Amino acid sequence: MQSLSLSMSLRSSSLANFLLLSSETRVRRRRRSVIVACALEGDSGSSSTSSFLSRTQTYALLKQQLQVAAKSEDYKEAARIRDSLKQFEDEEPVLRLRRLLKEAIAEERFQDAASYRDELNNIAPHSLLKCCSDATTLGIRVQVRSVYIEGRSQPSKGLYFFAYRIRITNNSDHPVQLLRRHWIITDANGRTENVWGIGVVGEQPLILPGNSFEYSSACPLNTPNGRMEGDYEMIHFERVGSRSFNVAIAPFSLSLLGDDEGCVI
Repeated sequence: MQSLSLSMSLRSSSLANFLLLSSETRVRRRRRSVIVACALEGDSGSSSTSSFLSRTQTYALLKQQLQVAAKSEDYKEAARIRDSLKQFEDEEPVLRLRRLLKEAIAEERFQDAASYRDELNNIAPHSLLKCCSDATTLGIRVQVRSVYIEGRSQPSKGLYFFAYRIRITNNSDHPVQLLRRHWIITDANGRTENVWGIGVVGEQPLILPGNSFEYSSACPLNTPNGRMEGDYEMIHFERVGSRSFNVAIAPFSLSLLGDDEGCVI
């Protein structure tokens, strides 16, 4: 798992517009159990999790094969793969349960909704975590949205590429400066890695009250699903000698299947 920093902009365009990459500093380190609490726990769901990983890998391969067939103008093969994808999407338990859960909530059938949610939790715990998050600490709001980048992924080689966009908004009365970042990245096998670095995308931005700072970055995984969370170390810029404080980045999913509900930041 390697987190790659991309081009930064204030209120920049969509996540798909990635052009430049630079490596973030990575430190691999063992931490006590509280750090890895986001990993999958217990053995009872291990077979279900393995089955889910296998299905999502198949789904990723089909999507990649469809792209290759279309580019090579083998439209007969592309049509065959398209039909296979549609059948897969109709039969895939996670997608089916998500659809049923959404319908049950809309129709206020909450007992059914609870049942569908429990089934989802058994077969794919990561699927219950959204591909976006929103948290505020001491007036500093951090919003995140992740997407799967099919064009940069290689499922046949076990490489799944995810991009994420972050907006940091200063809703406090004081200017703040972002000093350092810390990420906790967990793949679908429960393997957790910590990443520390100075600033973000090569800068330590100063964010004035009422202003926002946005940037985009990316994270490749060896599994088609995972999660990220972390924090920023910041300081009140105008206060000489003031102590730094941590701003939470709430957990969000890295998922090949994406979300039923869009999150716009």
